[in-house]
Amino acid sequence: MVDKNFISTISHIRFDPTKPCRQDIVIEDIAHALSLISRANGHFTQFFSVARHSINCALEAKERGHSARVQLLCLLHDAAEAYIGDMTRPLKMKIPYFSEIEREYQKIIFAKFIADDITDAEKQLTRNVDDTMLYHEFLTFNGEKLLAEEPEIHIDIKKDIKSPEETKAQFLSLFNELQKEIKEEN
Repeated sequence: MVDKNFISTISHIRFDPTKPCRQDIVIEDIAHALSLISRANGHFTQFFSVARHSINCALEAKERGHSARVQLLCLLHDAAEAYIGDMTRPLKMKIPYFSEIEREYQKIIFAKFIADDITDAEKQLTRNVDDTMLYHEFLTFNGEKLLAEEPEIHIDIKKDIKSPEETKAQFLSLFNELQKEIKEEN
C-alpha cells in the first residue's frame, strides 16, 4: 500500500510535503520540476515554464547590475513550487497555510543554497524583478497589461525559450555559475 502522506521526486526522495527537510532538497529535483511546471496555470499562448521564468529573473537581475547573490535569489525564488506545486497569487492569498508552507520551503532552500541571512533589501530587489517578469510575461504570452504603467525590462523574455530538458540544463548551469561567483566574492 502506498503511503499517501509522502511524495516522491525525480531523484526518488520521498518526503512529507507539509514538513520540508533540508536534506530532502536537491537542486536537480528543483530544476527538473520547474522546467515542467507551466507559468500562469497554463493560461499563456504557449508553454512557458517556471524554470524559464526563474532563469529570466536571474538574467534580468544581472542586467540591472544586481549581485550574484541577488541573481541566485531570483533564480531560486519559486523553487518551493518544485515540491508543493504552483498556486496563483489570488488563491495563495486566501490560503494562508499554503503560503506558510511555501515560506518555510523558500527559507530552507535559500539557507541551503545561498545563506540564511537574506536581507529585506535583497528580497525587495527579487520581488521587483519578479513583478517585472510577471507583467511582461502576461503582455507577451497573453496580450494583457496587468498595470497601467509598464515596468522597464532589460532582457527579451522570448529569447532562448527551449525544451524542458534544455531549460533544466540551463537552470543547473546558471545555478552552478552563480554559486561559484558567490564563493569567489567571499
